[in-house]
Amino acid sequence: MRTFTKATIGFASAGILIAGLAGCSSDAGTTTPAPASSSSSSSSAEATPTPLASIPSLSGVDTAVLLDADFGAALTSLGLTAGTVGTATLEEGSLHFPITGGNVEYYDPAEDYRPYVQGSIEHEGSGFSLTAGDIVVELTNFTIDPATSELFGDVSVNGESVAPQALLFDLYGGTLEPLKMDGDNAILTGTTVHISSVAAGLLNSTFSTDAVADQMLVGIATITAATK
Repeated sequence: MRTFTKATIGFASAGILIAGLAGCSSDAGTTTPAPASSSSSSSSAEATPTPLASIPSLSGVDTAVLLDADFGAALTSLGLTAGTVGTATLEEGSLHFPITGGNVEYYDPAEDYRPYVQGSIEHEGSGFSLTAGDIVVELTNFTIDPATSELFGDVSVNGESVAPQALLFDLYGGTLEPLKMDGDNAILTGTTVHISSVAAGLLNSTFSTDAVADQMLVGIATITAATK
């Protein structure tokens, strides 16, 4: 495995996340990319190559989503009240979900091995809720798959699990801003978050509506990841 000096490891680690959230996704205005079969799969029958870089253990700090005004208006029109679950927080219009684990490996994109970014970014113990009357839907324990630019999570209704690790949101990196570093933390802002067809179907069915549209814009994500 290629080694990195102490001075460059932070940028190398952040670059892996950039590739996963921007390089492997398309602009939100284009056709939604077809999901990959698995983040550990490969289109090549050859043996798994050695990654150019890897983050074997992710920890801290968080993924924040600045909620879009139209999304908030849509919730209000549906009579839905949003809230936080577990360790999630709401600060100045942004939902924050602490990063609790995961790992990422980055392979040479010039080679045939696909997907060239593999792993997960985990947010255990946090999420948000949507409440209407006596119905409470909780979306929790988010996992970002950097290979497919998709976010999965557990769905429960009134405390009962209905869909473990369902595909909830699609991520598009076409508007991702340049990488920023704050000490040992890499900051990536600009990935847009959209409701998946799966989540739209679940919410419409649960709240007896058809107003939750596939690919509705939820907000803009900022991932702040500790590189050490």
